[in-house]
Amino acid sequence: MCPPLPQAESLTSLTLEPGILHIAASDFDARPMSFLTADSQRTGYEPELARHLCEQLGLTPVWHNLPMAKFYTCLSTGKYDVVWFNQAITPDRQQVVDFTQPYGLFDEAVLVKQDSGIAAIADLAGKRVGGLAESTNIALVEGFPGAIAVPYPGSDQVLPEMLAALRAGDIDALIDDELVLVVAAEEDDSLEIAFTLPTRVPFAIATPKTNPTLQAALNGAIAAAQADGTMATLWAEWIPWKPFPFG
Repeated sequence: MCPPLPQAESLTSLTLEPGILHIAASDFDARPMSFLTADSQRTGYEPELARHLCEQLGLTPVWHNLPMAKFYTCLSTGKYDVVWFNQAITPDRQQVVDFTQPYGLFDEAVLVKQDSGIAAIADLAGKRVGGLAESTNIALVEGFPGAIAVPYPGSDQVLPEMLAALRAGDIDALIDDELVLVVAAEEDDSLEIAFTLPTRVPFAIATPKTNPTLQAALNGAIAAAQADGTMATLWAEWIPWKPFPFG
């Protein structure tokens, strides 16, 4: 379901509801990109950047918890302003939405159980590799000789579900964004990163094709945050182990 939002007071408003940026996102723990604190406050690289950009544009960000598989369906209903939650720019998505300029370039990685013997793509032959359905991650598995792709629907518990499947032996490996899997490995000694794929996938904010003004405004705010060092500062705070990708 895509719950309704208040109707915009003006068709010329930058956003659906004047002064508010309604963001389609998910509540599951995807740190360091996005997660909820113990008191249900959203934080991480993406939310903190969102707060900064919204402040520059005179907007208040409001996040809505949706299954990832419903992001673009819900955006197309005209009830949300943007999709902003770990979204890679892909040709398929560009058919239905516009994207801002990227706010990060990210690699992908494969997570396995300790002592699995998996350390390279060749070791995945005959192995079950889990990943988010219809994602750039699971698409990579098609290029791994002999690997068996196991897609998981994008529910609001998809990452915990995939991690549980890996621990239980229902899958032999899990492919996802490197940032998310690094944290998972740090929090569970039974898991380890087998290898990283230096894909440098661009992540950006998805906006409706019907609102190019919003896309242009967000692009301007992103460019300003990059120029004044704000984006690099947030990156260093949340992703200190990787160099800021925009020099």
